[in-house]
Amino acid sequence: MSGLLARLFSRREAATVPSMDGVLRPNTLLDQASPLVALPEPDNLVQFGSNLAFSSGNDVLVLVPDSPAGSPPELFRRFESRVTALAVSSQSVLAVGLDGKGIGLIGGAYDGLALDQIGGVPAKGPTALAFADADTLIVCIGSAQNGPDEWQRDLMEMRATGSVWKVDLRSKAATMLASGLAFPNGVLIRGNRVVVSESWRHRLLGLDLAAVKAVPDIILEDLPGYPGRLSEGRDGGAWLAVFAPRSQLIEFALRERAYCLRMLREIPKEYWIAPTLRSGRSFREPMQGGAVRVHGIYKPWAPTRSYGLAVQLDTDLLPVRSFHSRADGSRHGIVSICEWQDRVVFASRGDDLLCTLPLDPHSPRDAAR
Repeated sequence: MSGLLARLFSRREAATVPSMDGVLRPNTLLDQASPLVALPEPDNLVQFGSNLAFSSGNDVLVLVPDSPAGSPPELFRRFESRVTALAVSSQSVLAVGLDGKGIGLIGGAYDGLALDQIGGVPAKGPTALAFADADTLIVCIGSAQNGPDEWQRDLMEMRATGSVWKVDLRSKAATMLASGLAFPNGVLIRGNRVVVSESWRHRLLGLDLAAVKAVPDIILEDLPGYPGRLSEGRDGGAWLAVFAPRSQLIEFALRERAYCLRMLREIPKEYWIAPTLRSGRSFREPMQGGAVRVHGIYKPWAPTRSYGLAVQLDTDLLPVRSFHSRADGSRHGIVSICEWQDRVVFASRGDDLLCTLPLDPHSPRDAAR
């Protein structure tokens, strides 16, 4: 409503963001989560057989069941470039997205298959992968201009050149399901539907698996942060990782196009007025002093460029519970979530940590009451 009023009564839309309230009311649950393993930039959590697989830089690593906290993971495979996405099929085929190298498949009938092009275009750095069935892979390409590691630049340039593809692994034929998306960054299969998180437009979209470039449905919109990876939850629910917060300052910077583009040219990335996976580590950052600290103590309610947020969704993909690490917390940049061994594991890429909480004994519907 506020956006509609701004468009009706002013020449320029106000730089507003939705408040975190109701189901998304801030808490400290992520900071209370137990550390599982510390390592650089964990990401892409998936269940691989009975193991938990995930990426760290160029490596795919696995944790075996009943691993005690702090146990080092086992190296499964090392690649020449950074791993950007993982997916596992019902036949235990592992699909691995690689920065600048396309997609490789490991195990099963497609062991050794490489997809270096999708639809005749180099498949550089997919942002998310999911198997629709044993022979069909859904691929999200975040941007036609910027790789996954350049997500901040893609946002500040206000790009909308992402796409979603359906790839037949038997023939390597690719069908475009959607284009012109603002950084599709998570994907989930729900029957004959594909659910995609569109980061820069702060929403979840639904696509028909059988359609070609159909108009997507909006499932959930106007989120208070930038949505990322999606994963299956028990009882038909799901998990959504929100990897960075929105703020009025960043929304304002995005509207000042001349200033924003000059900032990208002249200022180092770590000092941009842009969301990040971890902030508060340098006095050179955009938000400092009295805005974030009182008597040297970081205020939990301070404006922040990084945050920790995981959202539990019900069967209708509506939020029913949220897990937070606030401005002064130590679990920022939640990029991936996975249920494993009666617990839920969170990847905090901002703080180089996997952490875990026991699964709530109640269903998502009950948790919302």
